[in-house]
Amino acid sequence: REFRRAFGEPPHAYLLTRRLERAAALLRGTDRSVADICFSVGLRSVGSFTTSFTRTYGKSPTAYRARFPPAAQHALIPACVVRAYGRPQRRTFREDSGAVRN
Repeated sequence: REFRRAFGEPPHAYLLTRRLERAAALLRGTDRSVADICFSVGLRSVGSFTTSFTRTYGKSPTAYRARFPPAAQHALIPACVVRAYGRPQRRTFREDSGAVRN
C-alpha cells in the first residue's frame, strides 16, 4: 500500500513500466533483436513483451523501431573530420573577382 501511495501504481506495474521504458530506449538506440531486448530488460516471454509494449506504446516493438533511424546513423563523426569536410574551399581574391590579369 505504501508503494502504491508513493509511486501511484502497484510494484508489479511500476516494474513493468520501467522495463518497457528501457526496452523502448534500446529499440531506438540499438539494432539488437526484439527477443534479445525482451530478455535483457528482465522479461521472460517475447509474446507477453510484445503485447505489453503494444498496449503501452500503441505500436509493436518492430513498428516502434521503424519510426526511428537505425542505430548506425547515431555514430559520432570526429570533430576534425566535420571541420575538414564542412569548411568551404579556400579561394584567393583573383578567383573571387572573376577578372583575369595579364
